[in-house]
Amino acid sequence: MGKAGAKKKLPNAPLGEKKKKAAKNPLFEKAPRNFRLGGDIQPKRNLNRFVRWPKFVRLQRMKRVMLMRLKVPPAINQFNLAIDKNQAAQLFKLMKKYMPETSEEKKARLMEMAQQKKDGQEVKTKKPQVIKYGLNHVTTLIEQKQAKLVAIAHDVDPIELVVWLPALCRKKEVPYCIVKGKSRLGQLVHKKAAACVALTSVNNEDKKELETLAGNFKGQFNDNAEHRRRWGGGIMGIKSQHVMQRREKAIQMEQAKKLGLQIA
Repeated sequence: MGKAGAKKKLPNAPLGEKKKKAAKNPLFEKAPRNFRLGGDIQPKRNLNRFVRWPKFVRLQRMKRVMLMRLKVPPAINQFNLAIDKNQAAQLFKLMKKYMPETSEEKKARLMEMAQQKKDGQEVKTKKPQVIKYGLNHVTTLIEQKQAKLVAIAHDVDPIELVVWLPALCRKKEVPYCIVKGKSRLGQLVHKKAAACVALTSVNNEDKKELETLAGNFKGQFNDNAEHRRRWGGGIMGIKSQHVMQRREKAIQMEQAKKLGLQIA
């Protein structure tokens, strides 16, 4: 006996006689796959746009879009006008020479001093020339006009911590610059991040380079009135930009028609 519902072969079926259809089982419906475009088998493509990102990512993106759309006052917009890549390379090259010692180096130095004292030798300590960091410390150095060059990070959060610092530098005539990345400043002082750093003194061989950088930054930041009066933001989306362009074009066409009528 064959399976239930299977087709039986007719032994000597005459030509033209139709074959009997197999009985369908109502419990199992046939669901054939659609291989056409937009069907079951999708073509390989980048689906990042269709990903539901975590909430913190969505908030970051919404914040960035909002900051582009809103008008940003000059006091905050000045932090978007940072120094370029070449200037930053020169600045960091100079500052890396004056990185403060690490905790291991300090421990080794103190051990050596203790050993010298123990042996009865005269301990000679020279004041090190290193980068000064810490918001309160740098502020004091600026107020006392001891700082020769100040570098401020552009992405300090909240920005209120450093928003007043450029004005203080201008008042005390201390050259300053805005640098991209608080983490880059932090690396100079062996920290995760640093809001600002300052140079108070350098070796004789680096004095010319420091004066050149200070002069450039003074002209670019301290004495540049337009730089600190420039508003930021107000960048609309691409659709809004197209709407505004069409509107302006229609206004220009209308004005051209009026002029043509007046001339006629």
